[in-house]
Amino acid sequence: MAYTTVNKSTAHFNTKLYTGNAGTQAITGIGFQPDLIWTKARNSVSSNLWYDPVRGVHKYIRSDKTNAEGTATNTLISFDSDGFTVGDGDNGNASGANGVAWNWKAGGAGSANTDGSINSTVSANTTAGFSIVTYTGTGANATVGHGLGTAPKFIVTKCRSDTSDWMVYYGDATDFLKLNTTVATEDLSTVWNDTSPTNTVFSLGNNGDVNTNGRTMVAYCFAEKTGYSKFGSYTGNGSTDGTFVYTGFKPAWFMTKKINADGEAWNIQDNTRSPINPVTNELIANGNNAEYTSGSRGDFLSNGFKLRTTSGGYNNNSSTYVYMAFGQSIVGSNNIPATAR
Repeated sequence: MAYTTVNKSTAHFNTKLYTGNAGTQAITGIGFQPDLIWTKARNSVSSNLWYDPVRGVHKYIRSDKTNAEGTATNTLISFDSDGFTVGDGDNGNASGANGVAWNWKAGGAGSANTDGSINSTVSANTTAGFSIVTYTGTGANATVGHGLGTAPKFIVTKCRSDTSDWMVYYGDATDFLKLNTTVATEDLSTVWNDTSPTNTVFSLGNNGDVNTNGRTMVAYCFAEKTGYSKFGSYTGNGSTDGTFVYTGFKPAWFMTKKINADGEAWNIQDNTRSPINPVTNELIANGNNAEYTSGSRGDFLSNGFKLRTTSGGYNNNSSTYVYMAFGQSIVGSNNIPATAR
């Protein structure tokens, strides 16, 4: 019996590879009109660029930088019914560039939301548990509506109008991470106001990176959906027979970050760049590095990710890691742990 509302994972998330042509190019075959497009050139030094229709088609932010939102008419040109169109700007479309685009479906351009003490604009896909939220900070403790109908477990926020860190909520209302850095988890009550998200809102303190008065902000909110997405933590064992991370589906995309010590990147694997096990092709969210092809990092299995490395970025003994995972295939109830049946 099915136990997920996500009948086809590729209708909500997909990875697309393409070769740059230094001109206008339609990237097709994604299977839906994407709302969050995250692009990276694989074979050259270039930034991780994020686009969404709530902020506007020509607006980009870079997860490896603290820069304010940029505007360019020759990077992303349009969101299309089966993909997107790019120009000759800095978006992985240089001649001969090997580009990757990770694509999520939200709910289009967005609509007004008044659930929080701060009004927001929300583009939500409640089926897949993903929303894009824009709001203007007040500088005082506040709540912001996210439109998901269930509490998000992972939130990434970025100030659009000024320099700032990318602040990450990962299920701990008292702590935060920074997507643009390699630093360990930090604890400030002024970020999430020491309050967990609810089914309608997430909470903010007066921290300048999430809630400066008058500054415009964007938040990407992810709620967990059984059989499609999983956000959690694991403890490394320092062995090539590494920790098994149960997700309940075969991962299509997996990002992990060591949180108990500084120095490790946000490492990204996907089943399109590494279509067979072991998974080897690595990009990082917080750096502009070209793709690194390592030895085995792990295996994508039918119900999770099995680590096969002693690398500090994935599997130090006794270290704690957080992860995000999205599925490439839905598994049946036989893969639900016995304790959850």
